[in-house]
Amino acid sequence: MPRIVACLAVPVALAALGLSACDRGAGEGAQETAASDTSSKADGAALIGEIDRSLAGTQLPPLTFEDPAGNTLDLAALDGPVLVNLWATWCAPCVVEMPALDNLAGEMEGQLKVLTISQDLRGAEVVEPFFNRREFTHLEQWLDPENTLTKALADGGALPVTILFDAEGREIFRVAGGYEWDSEEAIAEVSEALGATR
Repeated sequence: MPRIVACLAVPVALAALGLSACDRGAGEGAQETAASDTSSKADGAALIGEIDRSLAGTQLPPLTFEDPAGNTLDLAALDGPVLVNLWATWCAPCVVEMPALDNLAGEMEGQLKVLTISQDLRGAEVVEPFFNRREFTHLEQWLDPENTLTKALADGGALPVTILFDAEGREIFRVAGGYEWDSEEAIAEVSEALGATR
């Protein structure tokens, strides 16, 4: 009997490690391990986020970011609604939800811009290989190695954080934690929120 309990404890401990790796205080080695261990939707337990409207009305900060090629993204100049995803390669739930964000971006193309902005301190060094290993067709590689957006919008808290802003740059809702962005429920929530703000 003790052997069975010990065997069950190992997967539980590993799952807890994967979830805790998205804490801003996790070491870089642990962060990289979490991303490499979580490569599919099989780890659905990581997608525990819920929609939160308590900060509705918060303004999108006028910040500028670059991609690995040096192209610039000016948040203040964005035209139309935007879904901003703060993520990192070392964050297990972030990695799990990325394909869903890519699908959502394709599903709502022309209605909503989906921006994934990496909070990796090593920037393009880790983000470029991450994107190269995957086949995202709608996501772009925006970098925020100084974590300015996390500090401005998420109080430096855990990742991922994804925030829906209307065309005027006002927050509609946010999700802290992984979320199935390409689910029928998520698409309906986003569509309804955008319809209500037009």
